[in-house]
Amino acid sequence: MSGEIISTSCFKAYDIRGRVPDELNEELAWRLGRAYAEFIKPKKVAVGEDIRPSSRALATALSRGLNEGGVEVLELGLCGTEEVYFATFNYQLDGGIMVTASHNPGDYNGLKLVQHESRPLSGDFGLPQIETLVRYGNFSSSTTIAETRPFLFRPDYIEHLLSYIEPKKLQPFKIVVNAGNGCAGPVLDLLEERLPYTMVKLLNQPDGTFPEGIPNPLLPENRALTSQAVVKHQAAVGLAWDGDFDRCFFFDENGRFIEGYYIVGLLAESLLANHPGAAIIHDPRLLWNTVELVSESNGRAYMSKTGHAFIKDKMRELDALYGGEMSAHHYFRNFSYCDSGMIPWLLLLELMAKRDQPLSKLVDERIRRFPVSGEINRRLVNPEAAIAAVEEYFSGREELLKRDLTDGLSLEFANWRFNLRSSNTEPLVRLNVESRGDRVLLENKTETILRLLDKFKV
Repeated sequence: MSGEIISTSCFKAYDIRGRVPDELNEELAWRLGRAYAEFIKPKKVAVGEDIRPSSRALATALSRGLNEGGVEVLELGLCGTEEVYFATFNYQLDGGIMVTASHNPGDYNGLKLVQHESRPLSGDFGLPQIETLVRYGNFSSSTTIAETRPFLFRPDYIEHLLSYIEPKKLQPFKIVVNAGNGCAGPVLDLLEERLPYTMVKLLNQPDGTFPEGIPNPLLPENRALTSQAVVKHQAAVGLAWDGDFDRCFFFDENGRFIEGYYIVGLLAESLLANHPGAAIIHDPRLLWNTVELVSESNGRAYMSKTGHAFIKDKMRELDALYGGEMSAHHYFRNFSYCDSGMIPWLLLLELMAKRDQPLSKLVDERIRRFPVSGEINRRLVNPEAAIAAVEEYFSGREELLKRDLTDGLSLEFANWRFNLRSSNTEPLVRLNVESRGDRVLLENKTETILRLLDKFKV
């Protein structure tokens, strides 16, 4: 059966993301359901949705497409992306689809697709084939039309989360939790009933209009509310999530935002205590702190290209215990190698209780030993030429110990290193610099690289 050719500009490297309704609409969502059914040939698929106003209609159209392709849909309703992952692997479903635009602007939406065992579909496998089917609408006639039914999964999900910790070893901390009016609130309410924590809740009610702004704590301008609340309520820690809560962000007891890089090292060290010799995966942007902690904890550190599909593939290849990205994505073997925004904070608060130390004490020495620039973005006319110019500038100026092209350009010297990579979707380059305990050197090198990049600014 052939249909009208439509635009598929919303298909990106790792998922589907676009402005509603000109790039992503109900027609495209219906076609996606039919295409997923045609390509994956599943019998049962979980479908979840975030709180955005367009999500319900898109999820309904998607489910109708799946049903008409002969696929039974287990409807999860309002949930986080990791809950789709959980339902897919825990109940041995053939796939899962989450309708979400995470931290994108309010007029955007998107879809994240996985197959059995919550294995991701990406630009390397699955998305290109599904995109072709969606664009041309060439679907086979289905002999049966399946149904969509509500599916109760959350009690099992909550039990799974609690399996990562020992509740008897926790301390009754007061904690600030900021759901950002996204999907994390209902899960936090259920966890509160089972944990000894007093939760000071900010923007806990899901609200797709995002009255306080899009939930993206990675942006410095979005951190003040959580930081100030930690200080005001004298809380032990502050936690904040993005819209679909697959990323979790931390603030110490002083309201200081803790870069995700240091959380990766902390979680790796903590998990390795019970699993010596296990493999740990990290991304190439910042790595010295993680590699040192993994080595000291009798683990094996491996580098992977940035991005969830690459991290998950590497973790499966090595049966890695844990994987972490500085962008606050944390992946766990027992979570089918998927990323979770709930498991990290449960583990970290347990670690604070076991060591009887505040978060600042757990990270201060690591921050001193390996200061970082934080990720700096530049919109450039010619990113490739800019990166080449930076590499040429440093060639021969000081002894280069290592050059790595796993993801963009990484150059390593005796006391500092940097990673410079192009965005997959925009004319941006992203810079990360770290040093060995020398903040002045860090600032000088960062300034030098930015000066070189600014010659290529738009």
